[in-house]
Amino acid sequence: MNHYETVFILNPVLSETQIEEAVQKFEEFLTSRKGAITSKENWGLKKLAYPIQNKKSAFYHLLEFTAPGEVIDALEVEFRRDERVMRYLTVKLDKHALAWAEKRRKKLKKQA
Repeated sequence: MNHYETVFILNPVLSETQIEEAVQKFEEFLTSRKGAITSKENWGLKKLAYPIQNKKSAFYHLLEFTAPGEVIDALEVEFRRDERVMRYLTVKLDKHALAWAEKRRKKLKKQA
C-alpha cells in the first residue's frame, strides 16, 4: 500500500452540508476500495490565484490516505465526474514527505 495526499477544491457556492457530503463521498470511495484515511483537513474558503470557472475563491480540502495504486485512477475519475470539484491533485508521498506530513499533523494537534 502506498501513501498519498490529495488536495481538491470545491465550488464556493456550495452549502456547508453539500461540502460535507462531497468530502464524505470521497472518503467512502477510498475506504470501500481497501484504502485508509490517515488524516483530513478542511482549509476553508480561500482566494484562488486565478479564476476557475469564473470563480475567484473555493473551498480547499486535503485527504491523506493509504491505498493500493490502482485506486488512484478510479478516484481521479470520480473527481472528474463530480461537478462540485473544480480542481484536484493527488501526490504519492515518499519517506521525506511522510515525515513532513507527520510533523504537520502534530503541529496542528498542538494548536487545537
